[in-house]
Amino acid sequence: MTQPVAVDAMGGDHAPEAVVQGALDASSEGLDVVLVGRRDAIVAVGGGDLSILDASEVIEMSEEPSRAVRTKKDSSIALAVNAVRDGEASAVVSAGNTGAVAAAALLRLRRLPGVARPAIATAFGVPGGSTARVLLDSGAMADCSPQWLHQFARLGSAYSRIRFGVAAPRVGLLSIGEEPEKGNLLVKETHKLLAADTEIDFFGNIEGRDILDGPVDVVVTDGFTGNVLLKSLEGTASFFVRLIIERLSEGGPQGAAALRLLAPLADEVSPDAVGGAMLLGVRGICVIAHGSSNPRAITSAIKVAHRMVEADLLGELAAVSLPAS
Repeated sequence: MTQPVAVDAMGGDHAPEAVVQGALDASSEGLDVVLVGRRDAIVAVGGGDLSILDASEVIEMSEEPSRAVRTKKDSSIALAVNAVRDGEASAVVSAGNTGAVAAAALLRLRRLPGVARPAIATAFGVPGGSTARVLLDSGAMADCSPQWLHQFARLGSAYSRIRFGVAAPRVGLLSIGEEPEKGNLLVKETHKLLAADTEIDFFGNIEGRDILDGPVDVVVTDGFTGNVLLKSLEGTASFFVRLIIERLSEGGPQGAAALRLLAPLADEVSPDAVGGAMLLGVRGICVIAHGSSNPRAITSAIKVAHRMVEADLLGELAAVSLPAS
């Protein structure tokens, strides 16, 4: 029998209310969850009917991740990860401090064999039925070596295949130009490694404008650049969505009709439906949801965690041949 997904009830800007409601919605669809956090706070917002693992401490979003994980051993993040390590949960979902989630997973779950550093793989919904794009690293490792990015390319390719069913994912290296000689030293050296790798389908360099509507399925970059790119895309999308809604709302019946037509498109690209990012390279299924996650986003993250357990993501990733780091 599959163990429940451990959900950090205290993580996120809207915790515990949004997290508990998302967990309740997932439970109503037959998914097994256990909430990890302060029992009184969870019960107060309606989570009393779900299984609860009591945690007396909370790692705040502003805390330094590594120190918080070391000092707050009874935090909801730490105990949720421990539940996976101890076989009491099949996966962990958290919308809390991203660095703390990654640090706890690395410390308590350890790395998969051959993995030099873990990476956060973020999926982007693409309209029109196209397969989602995968970006990694989007925040785990700010400073990277070419060898680490080479490993990310293979892990990301495997993840795209397992999660989205892409038979032969095309891998692109984020740079400032398409030509192999463009980019900084990290990009140039990484390009040489990826171009010589027969285990992946390497497309070549891609630019930032190609992320959402380009020729690749997997985008590889360092964690600093990836995180800046991710937040830039999120901010731009949020700005234009607000702008379009404001303008169409002022357009009377025609504007209202246009809003109804645009609603399905907005749903296709909404991060709430994607289900969070996956921490690849550790010995456990670890889904990192956005800090501003609403109940729908939490439910989506729980669904992704369950699907990846059923698909044996860990076993598939452990079988990936990784280049030396």
